[in-house]
Amino acid sequence: MSDGDFVREPLGVQERITADGSSSWPVEPGRYRLVGARACPWANRVIISRRLLGLEPVLSLGIAGPLHDERSWRFHNDPGNVDPVLGIEYLREAYEKAVPGYSAGVTVPAVVDVASGKVATNAYLELEEDLATQWREFHRPGAPDLFPAEHRAELDALSDEIFHDVNNGVYKCGFARSQESYDRAYDALFARLDALSSRLAGRRYLLGDTITQVDVRLWVTLVRFDAAYHGHFKCNRTKLTELPVLWAYARDLFQTPGFGDTIDFLQIKQHYYGVHRNLNPSGIVPKGPDTSGWLEPHGREALGGRPFGDGTPPGPPVEGEQVPPPA
Repeated sequence: MSDGDFVREPLGVQERITADGSSSWPVEPGRYRLVGARACPWANRVIISRRLLGLEPVLSLGIAGPLHDERSWRFHNDPGNVDPVLGIEYLREAYEKAVPGYSAGVTVPAVVDVASGKVATNAYLELEEDLATQWREFHRPGAPDLFPAEHRAELDALSDEIFHDVNNGVYKCGFARSQESYDRAYDALFARLDALSSRLAGRRYLLGDTITQVDVRLWVTLVRFDAAYHGHFKCNRTKLTELPVLWAYARDLFQTPGFGDTIDFLQIKQHYYGVHRNLNPSGIVPKGPDTSGWLEPHGREALGGRPFGDGTPPGPPVEGEQVPPPA
């Protein structure tokens, strides 16, 4: 590590929500509200998990708008700039109710206890797993197994590589403070993408024939790559659309229920180009790229596999959670 490296801030409310009530927060249908943002890849991972597992009836979803300032994520797309369930304008309010004088980062995803208005957790990694395991009683019939026991060690190892080199790697490029740090992150990013291309050339998903959580974790970065990371974060060796295997893989998942129906490309661009004024002082949001290609045939069916294994796809997004189609 050098002085120019980007270092992600630690999370501030790393609680767990558990089925047996052994934690501070027990699983209870209707008790909590998941707060995310269409722009944020870390929130997108949890939103996709919620969709795939069918937890919409028991865990409501609030969406912060793509723009925010030093006061945090804001519900500026909701009527009156207020979340209709939590009754707050800035997500920081829920963090400060949980931790008076809260001074760490205000991040999404965050799960808020509706009655008290307190953030229960913003530990996105644990939240992904807890939705798949601790909330199992409330999964829809046919929900996939996103953490298959027989692949768990491989899933964890691959997730760790993808996190450091890809998910966080694009941020290491974008927020590097020295040429050395940028070059190192850039080289690691594209070396990992090349390795993943080779891995996916002969298999439909990262761990074989069905979708697992590691596919969710990689995909949220891929879907934002050309719209934000290629230009805004200087990850410009190649576009996603110039990487044939990864581009087909990403389109395959985009067209799978639970993935593309969570994506709003305009909000993604509004956030990255509008908020990071140190990287884009004008705040101008680019009109491109053309996103209609996400709906083109991908040909990955030839590799076989069943996206949901012995399960079934989720139904359409619930009322109020629809996103615009790519254009």
